[in-house]
Amino acid sequence: MAKEGELRIPAGCAISGIIDKKGNRFSGQDIMKSIALMHDRSNGLGGGFAAYGIYPQYKDLFALHIFYDDLNIKMKTEEFLARHFDIESAGNIPTRQVPAVKNKPLIWRYFVHPRTYMVKEGFMDEKEFTARCVIRINKEYTGAYVFSSGKNMGAFKGVGYPEDIGEFFMLDTYEAYMWTAHGRFPTNTPGWWGGAHPFTMLNWSVVHNGEISSYDANRRFVEMFGYKCTLQTDTEVITYLFDLLIRKHGLTMEKAIKIMVAPFWDEIERMNKDLQNELKSLRAVYSSALINGPFSIILGYEKGLIALNDRIKLRSLVAAEKGDRTYVASEESAIRIICADPEKVWSPRGGEPVVALLEEYLQGGKK
Repeated sequence: MAKEGELRIPAGCAISGIIDKKGNRFSGQDIMKSIALMHDRSNGLGGGFAAYGIYPQYKDLFALHIFYDDLNIKMKTEEFLARHFDIESAGNIPTRQVPAVKNKPLIWRYFVHPRTYMVKEGFMDEKEFTARCVIRINKEYTGAYVFSSGKNMGAFKGVGYPEDIGEFFMLDTYEAYMWTAHGRFPTNTPGWWGGAHPFTMLNWSVVHNGEISSYDANRRFVEMFGYKCTLQTDTEVITYLFDLLIRKHGLTMEKAIKIMVAPFWDEIERMNKDLQNELKSLRAVYSSALINGPFSIILGYEKGLIALNDRIKLRSLVAAEKGDRTYVASEESAIRIICADPEKVWSPRGGEPVVALLEEYLQGGKK
């Protein structure tokens, strides 16, 4: 029998995130170093990163990152893209050979703009048009997976330990104002390239440690609004919930969090009447958007970073600040290895979000 301390059973997966709130860009070396420290939380079946601010020369175009199983499906998908988008630039995403990364698919990147007449004829904006195209490709074009579709951001992921995936995608050559990372330890779902984290939709990206026990209710709810969960893991639905509640339904981030990580009923009863009425209304309308189960997540979007635990904090999450940077990770050591003397370190309570926004979006700035 193993002695105490000799056997480690991690609480699945590792997550890490860094943001420079002034918008200053920095290389992917720090995030790779942070996530590599939590190597034992992964098992080599998935690793990935999201980076914001990496395509300033194409900042007004959607950057589509796509996995292809073979050249035949690539050709069919590109025909679809050419019908629906003006393609400014296309090419394979640069990679370097890493012995631990095997069986890679074809990995391509397209900088595109929706065809104006198609957007107008469909009575929708360019975000809705692009989201519908992404969902359609992932649903109907077997062997093609759009794994990133935002502006001036991109996801990079695959099967392997995260430090190997970062090396494979040459993330040390990119600069971003915000990075998130994930090391995967899949339990109920397979380890495959499309199933690695982050999961994205437009500029939303989510990395997740835990298990969503409410997945089927959440999935049925978002699919009522045209989404389709095709990537064989529970995390995908969290991304679609944020997109639905905030972009499509026009709710604030604060209200979306109160829906997805709602206070317990006995907590609500102790609040003032106005807040009680608001929370009870949100619970009544969006009961199927409540996320249950143990989790910690980092949400990235164009305004900044949100980190969040489940309501009773069944997964670890630590945050820190120094100067203009905010750090979040599954373990404090993953922060201190890249920020030796943070000015503030704390562990947020269950359901309490860590909010780190770019200065331009703070009060009095850009909305």
